[in-house]
Amino acid sequence: MNTLIKTNKLCKTFSSGGNMQHVLKNIDMEIYEGDFTIIMGASGAGKSTLLYALSGMDKPSLGEITFGDKDITKMSTDELAFFRRKNCGFVFQQVYLVDSMSVFDNVMAAGLLTNKNKKEVAEKAKEILKSVDIEESLWDKFPTQISGGEAQRVGIARALINSPGLVFADEPTGALNSKTGKDVLDALTAFNESGQSIVMVTHDITSARRGNRVLYVKDGEIAGECNLGKYVHGDKERHQKLSDFLISMGW
Repeated sequence: MNTLIKTNKLCKTFSSGGNMQHVLKNIDMEIYEGDFTIIMGASGAGKSTLLYALSGMDKPSLGEITFGDKDITKMSTDELAFFRRKNCGFVFQQVYLVDSMSVFDNVMAAGLLTNKNKKEVAEKAKEILKSVDIEESLWDKFPTQISGGEAQRVGIARALINSPGLVFADEPTGALNSKTGKDVLDALTAFNESGQSIVMVTHDITSARRGNRVLYVKDGEIAGECNLGKYVHGDKERHQKLSDFLISMGW
């Protein structure tokens, strides 16, 4: 497997009330091309901090992060912003669509950040909105006029418009009910099956089952790893394997 991201002695420290909090502690890890990597752990374990560091959204206090052949810890703020636009897609629990722009224009705007050819971006936007089952009748709607599940799928389309090497998702189903959450997971799974690399933070075991690899973060360190293989709907052995792993981690 090709390595997309590699960390070396990754640390993140915060100062709070005069005390130093070591949120990430000397993490050595790799993210592989084509994987659907899940990051789990208790609240405050450092999993979201790890996600933001891996994606270049937050700078580590110490250590190195190699993304492809580039050490992103040595990049300036402007260089990182440009790098993220070209190489990363982001899906958050809160979708953060621009309320004053239509569904279609929200996706278009993200595409135009890296490709100034409006015709090409428009064709890609149409293609990707269809792939996440957003009906054409919704494209002219504003974000406040569509459901939460639809908005999150628009968010996925926006994240994928620039064909990123890696999509980072932070609790993408956390604000959704089970039905709309499943629709979002189905969309992410389909893109992964087509070759898209994904790293997703989640508290939810149902969401975690979609990954082929689960990393468990505990007290700022990678405490364990569970390899589940390719996702198959209804695989009871997969569910039991993940449950046993999480129990062994103290989840």
